[in-house]
Amino acid sequence: MYKLLLTIVPLSIFMVNCADQNIEQEQKEPKTNEIPKPQYTLTADQTHNKFSRSIPPVVKVPSGSVIEAYTKEATDEQLSLESQASDLSNLSFDPIHPLTGPVYVEGAQPGDILAVTLHKIELGDWAWSAVIPGFGFLADQFTEPFLKTFQLGKDKTKVKFNENIEIPLRPFPGVMGVAPATDSLLNTIPPRENGGNMDDPHLVEGTTVYFPVFVEGALFSIGDTHAAQGAGEVCGTAIEAPMRIIYEVNVIKSGRKMAEPQYETDEYYAVTAFATTIDEAAKKATNYMIEYLVEAHNLNRVEAYMLCSLAGDLHIAEVVDVPHVLVSMHMSKQVLGI
Repeated sequence: MYKLLLTIVPLSIFMVNCADQNIEQEQKEPKTNEIPKPQYTLTADQTHNKFSRSIPPVVKVPSGSVIEAYTKEATDEQLSLESQASDLSNLSFDPIHPLTGPVYVEGAQPGDILAVTLHKIELGDWAWSAVIPGFGFLADQFTEPFLKTFQLGKDKTKVKFNENIEIPLRPFPGVMGVAPATDSLLNTIPPRENGGNMDDPHLVEGTTVYFPVFVEGALFSIGDTHAAQGAGEVCGTAIEAPMRIIYEVNVIKSGRKMAEPQYETDEYYAVTAFATTIDEAAKKATNYMIEYLVEAHNLNRVEAYMLCSLAGDLHIAEVVDVPHVLVSMHMSKQVLGI
Protein backbone atom coordinates (compact mmCIF):
# COMPACT_ATOMS: atom_id res chain seq x y z
CA MET A 1 0.00 0.00 0.00
CA TYR A 2 2.88 2.37 0.75
CA LYS A 3 4.18 1.98 -2.79
CA LEU A 4 0.82 2.91 -4.26
CA LEU A 5 0.59 6.00 -2.09
CA LEU A 6 3.98 7.05 -3.34
CA THR A 7 3.23 6.38 -6.97
CA ILE A 8 -0.01 8.36 -7.03
CA VAL A 9 1.43 11.45 -5.31
CA PRO A 10 2.29 13.25 -8.58
CA LEU A 11 -1.29 12.75 -9.75
CA SER A 12 -2.64 13.86 -6.39
CA ILE A 13 -1.17 17.30 -7.04
CA PHE A 14 -4.27 17.79 -9.15
CA MET A 15 -6.69 16.77 -6.39
CA VAL A 16 -8.07 20.09 -5.28
CA ASN A 17 -9.53 18.84 -2.02
CA CYS A 18 -6.52 16.95 -0.65
CA ALA A 19 -4.50 18.45 2.18
CA ASP A 20 -0.84 19.36 1.66
CA GLN A 21 0.06 17.72 4.98
CA ASN A 22 -1.34 14.39 3.81
CA ILE A 23 0.70 14.53 0.61
CA GLU A 24 3.89 15.30 2.54
CA GLN A 25 3.24 12.40 4.89
CA GLU A 26 2.69 10.03 1.93
CA GLN A 27 5.95 11.17 0.34
CA LYS A 28 7.88 10.34 3.52
CA GLU A 29 6.56 6.79 3.80
CA PRO A 30 9.36 4.27 3.24
CA LYS A 31 9.26 2.32 0.00
CA THR A 32 8.75 -1.41 0.17
CA ASN A 33 8.93 -4.22 -2.37
CA GLU A 34 6.43 -6.34 -0.48
CA ILE A 35 3.62 -7.66 -2.69
CA PRO A 36 0.22 -7.05 -1.06
CA LYS A 37 -1.96 -10.09 -0.41
CA PRO A 38 -4.85 -10.42 -2.88
CA GLN A 39 -8.34 -9.97 -1.47
CA TYR A 40 -10.12 -11.24 -4.60
CA THR A 41 -9.22 -13.87 -7.18
CA LEU A 42 -10.45 -13.97 -10.78
CA THR A 43 -9.94 -17.13 -12.80
CA ALA A 44 -9.04 -17.45 -16.48
CA ASP A 45 -12.61 -18.62 -17.11
CA GLN A 46 -14.02 -15.23 -16.08
CA THR A 47 -13.35 -13.57 -19.40
CA HIS A 48 -14.93 -11.56 -22.21
CA ASN A 49 -13.43 -10.15 -25.41
CA LYS A 50 -15.25 -6.92 -26.16
CA PHE A 51 -15.38 -3.47 -24.55
CA SER A 52 -18.83 -2.21 -23.54
CA ARG A 53 -20.68 -0.90 -20.52
CA SER A 54 -23.28 -3.62 -21.22
CA ILE A 55 -20.92 -6.43 -20.13
CA PRO A 56 -21.80 -7.30 -16.51
CA PRO A 57 -19.00 -7.30 -13.92
CA VAL A 58 -17.71 -10.59 -12.52
CA VAL A 59 -17.00 -8.98 -9.14
CA LYS A 60 -17.62 -5.74 -7.24
CA VAL A 61 -14.80 -4.42 -5.06
CA PRO A 62 -14.16 -1.31 -2.95
CA SER A 63 -11.52 1.20 -3.95
CA GLY A 64 -8.14 0.09 -2.60
CA SER A 65 -8.74 -3.60 -3.31
CA VAL A 66 -5.96 -5.96 -4.36
CA ILE A 67 -6.97 -8.45 -7.05
CA GLU A 68 -5.34 -11.62 -8.33
CA ALA A 69 -6.25 -12.25 -11.99
CA TYR A 70 -5.35 -15.23 -14.13
CA THR A 71 -5.23 -14.55 -17.87
CA LYS A 72 -5.26 -16.67 -21.02
CA GLU A 73 -2.98 -16.15 -24.01
CA ALA A 74 -4.36 -14.03 -26.84
CA THR A 75 -5.98 -16.80 -28.94
CA ASP A 76 -8.13 -18.10 -26.06
CA GLU A 77 -6.43 -21.52 -26.20
CA GLN A 78 -6.67 -22.01 -29.96
CA LEU A 79 -2.90 -22.59 -29.92
CA SER A 80 -0.75 -24.74 -27.65
CA LEU A 81 2.90 -25.55 -27.06
CA GLU A 82 2.62 -28.33 -29.69
CA SER A 83 1.02 -26.14 -32.39
CA GLN A 84 2.57 -25.86 -35.85
CA ALA A 85 2.56 -23.00 -38.38
CA SER A 86 -0.12 -24.84 -40.35
CA ASP A 87 -2.50 -24.39 -37.39
CA LEU A 88 -2.52 -20.64 -38.01
CA SER A 89 -4.70 -21.16 -41.09
CA ASN A 90 -7.52 -22.27 -38.79
CA LEU A 91 -7.04 -19.40 -36.33
CA SER A 92 -10.25 -17.46 -35.70
CA PHE A 93 -10.06 -13.82 -34.65
CA ASP A 94 -13.54 -14.01 -33.04
CA PRO A 95 -12.30 -15.11 -29.57
CA ILE A 96 -9.07 -13.06 -29.72
CA HIS A 97 -8.13 -11.18 -26.52
CA PRO A 98 -9.94 -12.98 -23.70
CA LEU A 99 -9.92 -10.35 -20.95
CA THR A 100 -10.27 -11.24 -17.28
CA GLY A 101 -13.03 -9.13 -15.76
CA PRO A 102 -14.77 -6.74 -15.79
CA VAL A 103 -14.21 -5.52 -12.23
CA TYR A 104 -16.72 -3.02 -10.84
CA VAL A 105 -14.92 -0.60 -8.50
CA GLU A 106 -17.30 0.92 -5.97
CA GLY A 107 -17.38 4.70 -5.98
CA ALA A 108 -16.00 5.12 -9.49
CA GLN A 109 -18.07 7.60 -11.50
CA PRO A 110 -17.68 9.19 -14.93
CA GLY A 111 -15.07 11.94 -14.70
CA ASP A 112 -13.04 10.13 -12.01
CA ILE A 113 -9.69 8.45 -12.56
CA LEU A 114 -9.02 4.77 -11.89
CA ALA A 115 -5.44 4.09 -10.78
CA VAL A 116 -4.32 0.51 -11.44
CA THR A 117 -1.00 -0.51 -9.87
CA LEU A 118 0.67 -3.64 -11.25
CA HIS A 119 2.23 -5.28 -8.21
CA LYS A 120 3.15 -8.70 -9.62
CA ILE A 121 3.19 -10.25 -13.11
CA GLU A 122 3.98 -13.96 -13.11
CA LEU A 123 4.60 -15.99 -16.27
CA GLY A 124 2.60 -19.05 -17.19
CA ASP A 125 4.09 -22.30 -18.51
CA TRP A 126 4.32 -21.61 -22.25
CA ALA A 127 4.11 -18.97 -24.96
CA TRP A 128 4.00 -18.40 -28.70
CA SER A 129 4.75 -15.79 -31.32
CA ALA A 130 3.67 -15.82 -34.94
CA VAL A 131 3.55 -14.12 -38.29
CA ILE A 132 -0.10 -14.36 -39.29
CA PRO A 133 -0.90 -13.79 -42.98
CA GLY A 134 -2.79 -10.54 -43.51
CA PHE A 135 -1.78 -9.12 -40.12
CA GLY A 136 1.24 -7.03 -39.15
CA PHE A 137 3.07 -3.85 -40.16
CA LEU A 138 4.60 -5.51 -43.23
CA ALA A 139 1.72 -7.85 -44.04
CA ASP A 140 2.17 -7.24 -47.77
CA GLN A 141 5.72 -8.61 -47.61
CA PHE A 142 5.31 -11.55 -45.23
CA THR A 143 2.46 -13.66 -46.55
CA GLU A 144 3.35 -17.12 -45.22
CA PRO A 145 2.49 -18.31 -41.67
CA PHE A 146 5.36 -18.68 -39.21
CA LEU A 147 5.14 -19.85 -35.59
CA LYS A 148 7.51 -20.21 -32.65
CA THR A 149 6.53 -21.68 -29.28
CA PHE A 150 8.43 -21.35 -26.02
CA GLN A 151 8.56 -23.28 -22.75
CA LEU A 152 8.23 -20.79 -19.87
CA GLY A 153 7.60 -20.92 -16.12
CA LYS A 154 7.26 -18.35 -13.38
CA ASP A 155 11.03 -18.17 -12.77
CA LYS A 156 12.03 -17.90 -16.42
CA THR A 157 13.99 -14.72 -17.26
CA LYS A 158 14.84 -15.26 -20.95
CA VAL A 159 14.05 -17.52 -23.90
CA LYS A 160 16.08 -18.81 -26.83
CA PHE A 161 14.98 -17.34 -30.16
CA ASN A 162 17.54 -19.48 -31.95
CA GLU A 163 20.95 -20.97 -31.14
CA ASN A 164 22.61 -17.56 -31.06
CA ILE A 165 19.89 -15.17 -29.90
CA GLU A 166 18.23 -14.93 -26.48
CA ILE A 167 15.38 -12.61 -25.58
CA PRO A 168 15.05 -11.21 -22.03
CA LEU A 169 11.55 -11.55 -20.62
CA ARG A 170 9.75 -8.45 -19.34
CA PRO A 171 6.09 -9.43 -18.93
CA PHE A 172 3.22 -6.97 -19.18
CA PRO A 173 -0.49 -6.92 -20.09
CA GLY A 174 -1.07 -5.91 -23.70
CA VAL A 175 -4.68 -5.01 -22.95
CA MET A 176 -5.91 -3.03 -19.96
CA GLY A 177 -8.96 -0.85 -19.99
CA VAL A 178 -12.18 0.41 -18.53
CA ALA A 179 -15.56 0.24 -20.23
CA PRO A 180 -16.45 2.93 -22.76
CA ALA A 181 -19.79 4.73 -22.49
CA THR A 182 -21.52 2.63 -25.12
CA ASP A 183 -23.75 -0.43 -25.23
CA SER A 184 -22.10 -1.49 -28.48
CA LEU A 185 -19.66 -4.38 -28.23
CA LEU A 186 -16.39 -2.84 -29.42
CA ASN A 187 -13.63 -4.97 -30.91
CA THR A 188 -10.55 -5.16 -28.68
CA ILE A 189 -7.96 -4.86 -31.47
CA PRO A 190 -7.41 -1.05 -31.47
CA PRO A 191 -6.56 1.12 -28.45
CA ARG A 192 -9.04 3.88 -27.58
CA GLU A 193 -9.72 6.53 -24.93
CA ASN A 194 -10.59 3.76 -22.46
CA GLY A 195 -7.20 2.08 -22.89
CA GLY A 196 -7.67 -1.32 -24.45
CA ASN A 197 -5.02 -2.88 -26.67
CA MET A 198 -2.24 -0.42 -25.91
CA ASP A 199 0.57 -2.99 -26.31
CA ASP A 200 2.93 -0.66 -24.47
CA PRO A 201 5.93 -2.71 -23.25
CA HIS A 202 6.62 -0.19 -20.46
CA LEU A 203 3.50 -1.27 -18.50
CA VAL A 204 5.44 -3.73 -16.36
CA GLU A 205 5.54 -4.58 -12.64
CA GLY A 206 5.66 -1.48 -10.47
CA THR A 207 3.81 0.73 -12.97
CA THR A 208 0.66 2.61 -12.01
CA VAL A 209 -1.69 3.23 -14.93
CA TYR A 210 -4.37 5.94 -14.79
CA PHE A 211 -7.59 5.47 -16.75
CA PRO A 212 -10.31 8.09 -17.28
CA VAL A 213 -13.59 6.63 -16.01
CA PHE A 214 -16.53 6.70 -18.43
CA VAL A 215 -19.17 4.56 -16.65
CA GLU A 216 -20.24 3.84 -13.10
CA GLY A 217 -17.91 1.30 -11.50
CA ALA A 218 -15.26 1.80 -14.23
CA LEU A 219 -15.55 -1.91 -15.28
CA PHE A 220 -11.84 -2.68 -15.55
CA SER A 221 -10.49 -5.66 -17.50
CA ILE A 222 -7.00 -7.04 -18.19
CA GLY A 223 -5.45 -9.60 -20.54
CA ASP A 224 -3.49 -10.24 -23.76
CA THR A 225 -0.44 -10.80 -21.57
CA HIS A 226 2.99 -10.62 -23.20
CA ALA A 227 6.21 -12.17 -21.91
CA ALA A 228 8.27 -9.82 -24.10
CA GLN A 229 7.65 -7.34 -26.89
CA GLY A 230 9.63 -4.74 -28.78
CA ALA A 231 8.26 -1.22 -29.10
CA GLY A 232 6.04 -1.28 -32.18
CA GLU A 233 5.12 -5.00 -32.13
CA VAL A 234 5.74 -4.85 -35.88
CA CYS A 235 4.95 -8.46 -36.87
CA GLY A 236 1.63 -8.23 -35.01
CA THR A 237 2.41 -10.51 -32.08
CA ALA A 238 4.55 -10.45 -28.96
CA ILE A 239 5.62 -13.51 -26.95
CA GLU A 240 2.01 -14.33 -26.07
CA ALA A 241 1.52 -16.20 -22.79
CA PRO A 242 -0.98 -16.89 -20.01
CA MET A 243 -0.12 -15.17 -16.72
CA ARG A 244 -1.03 -14.41 -13.13
CA ILE A 245 -1.28 -10.73 -12.21
CA ILE A 246 -1.71 -9.04 -8.84
CA TYR A 247 -2.98 -5.50 -9.19
CA GLU A 248 -4.57 -2.83 -7.03
CA VAL A 249 -7.40 -0.45 -7.96
CA ASN A 250 -7.91 3.01 -6.48
CA VAL A 251 -10.50 5.63 -7.42
CA ILE A 252 -9.18 9.19 -7.59
CA LYS A 253 -11.76 11.95 -7.17
CA SER A 254 -11.47 15.62 -8.12
CA GLY A 255 -8.28 15.04 -10.05
CA ARG A 256 -6.98 16.37 -13.33
CA LYS A 257 -9.16 15.35 -16.25
CA MET A 258 -7.54 12.91 -18.66
CA ALA A 259 -8.56 12.29 -22.23
CA GLU A 260 -6.59 9.02 -22.47
CA PRO A 261 -4.61 6.75 -20.11
CA GLN A 262 -1.40 7.93 -18.48
CA TYR A 263 1.09 6.05 -16.32
CA GLU A 264 4.09 6.38 -14.07
CA THR A 265 6.96 4.48 -12.49
CA ASP A 266 9.54 5.53 -9.94
CA GLU A 267 11.61 6.93 -12.83
CA TYR A 268 9.17 8.81 -15.06
CA TYR A 269 5.66 10.08 -15.74
CA ALA A 270 4.11 9.18 -19.11
CA VAL A 271 1.15 10.03 -21.30
CA THR A 272 -0.34 7.96 -24.13
CA ALA A 273 -2.16 8.92 -27.31
CA PHE A 274 -3.80 6.90 -30.07
CA ALA A 275 -4.52 8.02 -33.64
CA THR A 276 -4.66 6.66 -37.15
CA THR A 277 -1.13 7.91 -37.92
CA ILE A 278 2.14 8.14 -35.99
CA ASP A 279 2.32 11.90 -36.63
CA GLU A 280 -1.13 12.56 -35.18
CA ALA A 281 -0.54 10.31 -32.16
CA ALA A 282 2.83 11.96 -31.48
CA LYS A 283 1.27 15.43 -31.61
CA LYS A 284 -1.50 14.36 -29.22
CA ALA A 285 1.02 12.84 -26.80
CA THR A 286 3.09 16.02 -26.86
CA ASN A 287 0.02 18.13 -26.09
CA TYR A 288 -0.99 15.79 -23.26
CA MET A 289 2.47 16.11 -21.72
CA ILE A 290 2.30 19.90 -22.05
CA GLU A 291 -1.03 19.85 -20.21
CA TYR A 292 0.46 17.68 -17.46
CA LEU A 293 3.49 19.95 -17.02
CA VAL A 294 1.37 23.10 -16.91
CA GLU A 295 -1.09 21.71 -14.36
CA ALA A 296 1.29 19.65 -12.21
CA HIS A 297 4.51 21.63 -12.35
CA ASN A 298 3.42 25.26 -12.76
CA LEU A 299 5.04 25.81 -16.16
CA ASN A 300 3.49 28.01 -18.81
CA ARG A 301 2.70 26.39 -22.14
CA VAL A 302 5.79 27.58 -23.98
CA GLU A 303 8.05 26.42 -21.12
CA ALA A 304 6.29 23.05 -21.10
CA TYR A 305 6.64 22.76 -24.89
CA MET A 306 10.37 23.48 -24.67
CA LEU A 307 10.83 20.99 -21.82
CA CYS A 308 9.13 18.31 -23.93
CA SER A 309 11.78 18.96 -26.58
CA LEU A 310 14.69 18.99 -24.14
CA ALA A 311 13.73 16.10 -21.85
CA GLY A 312 10.61 14.37 -23.18
CA ASP A 313 11.00 10.97 -24.87
CA LEU A 314 8.48 9.88 -27.50
CA HIS A 315 8.01 6.11 -27.81
CA ILE A 316 6.10 4.13 -30.41
CA ALA A 317 4.16 1.52 -28.44
CA GLU A 318 2.49 -0.24 -31.37
CA VAL A 319 1.85 0.24 -35.10
CA VAL A 320 -0.28 -2.84 -35.89
CA ASP A 321 -3.58 -2.52 -34.00
CA VAL A 322 -5.54 -1.09 -36.91
CA PRO A 323 -7.02 1.40 -37.37
CA HIS A 324 -5.00 2.96 -34.52
CA VAL A 325 -1.38 3.28 -33.47
CA LEU A 326 -0.22 4.26 -29.98
CA VAL A 327 2.52 6.69 -28.99
CA SER A 328 3.67 7.60 -25.47
CA MET A 329 5.85 10.39 -24.10
CA HIS A 330 7.96 9.88 -20.96
CA MET A 331 9.28 12.65 -18.73
CA SER A 332 12.01 11.88 -16.20
CA LYS A 333 11.06 12.46 -12.56
CA GLN A 334 14.70 13.34 -11.89
CA VAL A 335 14.36 16.22 -14.35
CA LEU A 336 11.10 17.26 -12.71
CA GLY A 337 12.59 17.08 -9.22
CA ILE A 338 9.99 14.62 -7.89
